[in-house]
Amino acid sequence: MRLPHGTKTCAPAPLNSGRRFLAPRLIYSCVGLVSQNFFLKPIMPQNKIVVVGAREHNLQNITVEIPRDKLVVITGLSGSGKSSLAFDTIFAEGQRRYVESLSAYARQFLGQLDKPDVDHIDGLSPAVSIDQKGVSKNPRSTVGTVTEVYDYLRLLYARVGTPHCPECGREVSQQSAQGIVDSVSGLKDGTRIMLLAPLIKDRKGHHQTVFEGVRKSGFARVRVDGEVLDVNDALPELDRYKLHTIEAVVDRLIVRNNKGDAQKEFATRLTDSVETALRLGQGLMLVHQMDTREDLLFSEHFACPLCGISLPALEPRSFSFNSPHGACTECQGLGHKLEIDPELVIPDQSRTIGEGAIEVMEWRNSHDEGGYYWQTLEAAAKYAGIGMDMPMASMTAEQRRLLLYGSNDEKISIQYKTRDGRNAVWNTEYEGVIPNLERRYRESTSDFIRQKIESYMSQRDCEACRGLRLRREVLAVTIDGHNIVEVTAWPVTRVLGWSAELAKSVLNKRQKTIARQILKEISARLQFMVDVGLDYLTLSRTAASLSGGEAQRIRLATQIGSQLMGVLYVLDEPSIGLHQRDNARLLKTLHAMRDLGNTLIVVEHDDETMRAADWILDLGPGAGAKGGKVVAEGTLATILKHPTSITGAYLSGRMAVPVPAQRRPGNGKAIVVRNATANNLKNITVSIPLGKMVCITGVSGSGKSTLLNDIVYRAAARALNGAGGQAGAHGEITGLDHLDKVINIDQSPIGRTPRSNPATYVDCLMRSANCTPSCRRAKCAAISRGGTRST
Repeated sequence: MRLPHGTKTCAPAPLNSGRRFLAPRLIYSCVGLVSQNFFLKPIMPQNKIVVVGAREHNLQNITVEIPRDKLVVITGLSGSGKSSLAFDTIFAEGQRRYVESLSAYARQFLGQLDKPDVDHIDGLSPAVSIDQKGVSKNPRSTVGTVTEVYDYLRLLYARVGTPHCPECGREVSQQSAQGIVDSVSGLKDGTRIMLLAPLIKDRKGHHQTVFEGVRKSGFARVRVDGEVLDVNDALPELDRYKLHTIEAVVDRLIVRNNKGDAQKEFATRLTDSVETALRLGQGLMLVHQMDTREDLLFSEHFACPLCGISLPALEPRSFSFNSPHGACTECQGLGHKLEIDPELVIPDQSRTIGEGAIEVMEWRNSHDEGGYYWQTLEAAAKYAGIGMDMPMASMTAEQRRLLLYGSNDEKISIQYKTRDGRNAVWNTEYEGVIPNLERRYRESTSDFIRQKIESYMSQRDCEACRGLRLRREVLAVTIDGHNIVEVTAWPVTRVLGWSAELAKSVLNKRQKTIARQILKEISARLQFMVDVGLDYLTLSRTAASLSGGEAQRIRLATQIGSQLMGVLYVLDEPSIGLHQRDNARLLKTLHAMRDLGNTLIVVEHDDETMRAADWILDLGPGAGAKGGKVVAEGTLATILKHPTSITGAYLSGRMAVPVPAQRRPGNGKAIVVRNATANNLKNITVSIPLGKMVCITGVSGSGKSTLLNDIVYRAAARALNGAGGQAGAHGEITGLDHLDKVINIDQSPIGRTPRSNPATYVDCLMRSANCTPSCRRAKCAAISRGGTRST
């Protein structure tokens, strides 16, 4: 075998030599080198990405050249092959090559895309895809956690936050023994002081053992309820039914600040006494100024001596609702809990118990079908004086409470039939419909039962944390008077201004030194969010509530913060859902990423984005099998003049979307939302006409999704479909009685299972399967509805 000119050879050592373990590796290297030289392709120019023979999906064996380090827009009709080229071909190959460059051990942890149907692609860089797939649906994921701003806020509060007592709001500080000595030494020269060690705080009793312990420890005096007494004298007997406070008098001193022997002697004695007082008071001590009768409190721990509450040391994890160290113990940091909703249990208040007013299956049937549950309900109704033909709306609050929540330890007589048909009487407590559902939900291992009970549940704010997710002692830590939850509830622009103000004037010199780098990172990430048009979002907003466009721009902001160079970014319509007012900021961001030395391939229909692009690739001319070809490519000027490009025709004004000359009159009915105040809505009243195509628009963050999704849809779904969940804050909604049902069509994917396809989704495959067994050939082959032979 002849080697190409210039190829070096390597002769492996004999197998019986001392290098026998290296020989196979050398042989492999030589063969690999020869193989690479034989199949070496001509070096392509590095200023463009060349795609040759792309046939993925409906692409018609196309070849395109895309300039590198430019903003490139791929446009065309829906279904013309834009995503097939950008994502399924270029990005898939770039990601596949990068993953293959890693070790086999690393590759097993990474997902790898299939090799696209393409001859070859040259000029590729490591590729990053930023599409419109929603970010994490985990309820613990928020805008702050996705962008990592919340991580830096946690660090900021842990390092420079000021803790307070969650009960009384008193500022709580932590000091070392030397720090306490320095504070006491700073008092006015000649001040008479008394060092006290707290022993008892507001506790009832005689406390004789406390006095004996003080005497045995060698201390002569105690202060009982503000009065100094000698433990060696006969102490008055304390009233055991009153609250008492007792402190041991450790030392009495006169402050000496003037330099000299007296000052040195004072400092030495003060240090010893402070350490003794802290040891005796378990980290707490008081300095009583005898002239002014004022007490100064000092603590080695974050503890409130007035309320007796100790606070843990502040760490970043203390402010995380995803950590047991910071999360509310009741809701585990979710901020809400699923609870049985009485309105879902009894949806129609005009019905009676006999008519099945209680929607839960076991409680709405007659004796023969309902069994035990129905009989207990009948006994409870008899006990409360409720007739089986009494409408629920006519019952008193106490009667409704007994039916739903039980008899509260009061026993009632339940007459029931045993399995063998005998009548029996059982005196027991009536559990109630809602406690019964809650217990069964906790104890059941059946997914079916749990899902059935969940249909009667609504999501409500946690009562312990009031929906704030964190422990109350963490919520008592503030910076500039605001806790971390208050800050995350602000829009991004306000948090950005607040962080700048902290760095300038709010923090002291020591705090500024600690927080300088933290605030720099926070400000940078917030500015990136502003640049991509997300300045209206709050850091506490859940990631699951973001639209596809918002989720994509959040990931875009994260990529900007990485400051990477030489990367191929593939984006899917980043302008979707963005108001035209905010488009300029997004384009400025894309240009900034390009100017760093990155290549941006954007699938887009927005005219402003296309006009700002360096290169446009127009696919078409139709959709599906009629598409997949390159109609036009080049700069904006080239596209505008192209005779067959539909995109160019619309951009140049040769074609336009016609405006209807007449509007539909509608049916004269409307849905009226009054006094809507959810999120940022300012007590608005809106009328939505029915029988028309209605568009709700406005700048990004103006409240469109809040009005439509959080209020109108949730209220309609609850009223018409019996869905759980509470609608956003509003006064009332009228006009829902004009509707039969409500359907929400959002940007969520219709299915993720590999068995799902358009035919199964629209139920076409099922109808075909029903018809197949009746065909003559299917009968001859004995094929059943499931596609298998019946014999």
